[in-house]
Amino acid sequence: MNDQYSALYASYKWYVPSQFNISEVCIHRWATNPLEGRRPAILGEDEFGDTLRCSYGQLAETTCKLANGLLRMGVAQGDRVVVAMAQGPEFVAACMAILGVGGVVVPLSSILTAQQVTARVVNAQAKIAIVDSANIPSLLQAQSRYPALGQIIGFGFQHEATLSWSSLLARQNSSFRLAPTSAQSPAFLIYPMATDTPLQGIMLSHSALIGQLPGFVASQNWFPLPDDVFWTQSDWTTPDGLLNGLLPCLYFGRPIVGLQGNHSVQRTLSALIDYKVTNISVPWSSLRAVMVESPDLSPAQFSLRAIMATGTHPTPAIHEWCEAILGLSPNHVYGVTEAAYLIGHSHLRWPARPGSMGRAYPGHLVSVLDDTGRVCPAGTVGEIAVNRFDLNGFHDPAIFLGYWQQDDETAKRFRHNWFLTGDLASIDRDGYFWFAGHKQHSLAANSQAHENQAGPVSLSL
Repeated sequence: MNDQYSALYASYKWYVPSQFNISEVCIHRWATNPLEGRRPAILGEDEFGDTLRCSYGQLAETTCKLANGLLRMGVAQGDRVVVAMAQGPEFVAACMAILGVGGVVVPLSSILTAQQVTARVVNAQAKIAIVDSANIPSLLQAQSRYPALGQIIGFGFQHEATLSWSSLLARQNSSFRLAPTSAQSPAFLIYPMATDTPLQGIMLSHSALIGQLPGFVASQNWFPLPDDVFWTQSDWTTPDGLLNGLLPCLYFGRPIVGLQGNHSVQRTLSALIDYKVTNISVPWSSLRAVMVESPDLSPAQFSLRAIMATGTHPTPAIHEWCEAILGLSPNHVYGVTEAAYLIGHSHLRWPARPGSMGRAYPGHLVSVLDDTGRVCPAGTVGEIAVNRFDLNGFHDPAIFLGYWQQDDETAKRFRHNWFLTGDLASIDRDGYFWFAGHKQHSLAANSQAHENQAGPVSLSL
């Protein structure tokens, strides 16, 4: 294999415009073109098996109406708005409408308890929530304990304490002008799922999407190709599902498959076949489950061309099974919520080294540091750290803005310009990282070490 890594890494340069809005680049720019506006954005099924299909044009119209409704309700730039919904067109429209008016999306998973939801609503000082029927009990309880949550918009149900989604949209115009957000304007307030640590919100800017793109493109074998269809097993309310899957896919104007309800192995496999999914993101544990439950899959059934795998490192058996049965080598990726898609593989452009985490993705200056903050020599274990600036001195847009209302904790996670991830590794002489465990930090033992992520991007050759 021709190893193109050195040339790609050395030549990569960030382009981060001064004004940038995720809603514009993921939805509105596609919808303004009549041809591209008709292309599917969301495909899939609800929990009852009914088909979901929404074009970029339809998604933009819903987004604009909801955005106008939010403006009439007084949502201003920087206001936090909770979104607790199943994956589908309405979830995407809710996020895009909030971002479009300059608000901050606070995504909450349905697996959180009512107490956990309340704690996050209070900490975020949210003034509005957009929810579906599965999430309304927790949000009503949160509102009873935090009256500053002044309005709950309910989708798919009627409740006297909520404002109906359909009624709100019916009164709104479909013309909307995006708020003039900068690339550094806050966009997402993410709360890790861990419950055994003090509550800590991670604030990400609009430019965080740009920071995801090199890793996403590389780990998805140079996404997108014309017929690419993407699917991620991670829920869209999580960083892996939202920031590392949904948003990069929409940025490139491709369709994403959303499956509501339970994800059995057989249902997932059927969906991959039915929707001709070409690119997926799954945990290694899921690949292991498929290997055990469906050992005799035929690659002819699938349209897969790229697998991005997250989580703990795989056994050689999973790699061998994927290559033998699916004809693909999975690309392992590593990152944290505060700075995603830092390290990984891209089998099309540089050789894999089985058992390693991969190499730093272009655009990210990543190393391992000792306890004094010095870069460790090759083969020596240290803490994985990413610099605020890339190889060429440009600011890395993937790095978070800070911990919400915790400036001291934010400062503790930096050593000079290095952000400390809390994970340990060594680097060999060829630049491959080798995982060596976790290092506890004060509040943030913390940020789920997901392994994904990466901008306007130009990784094509």
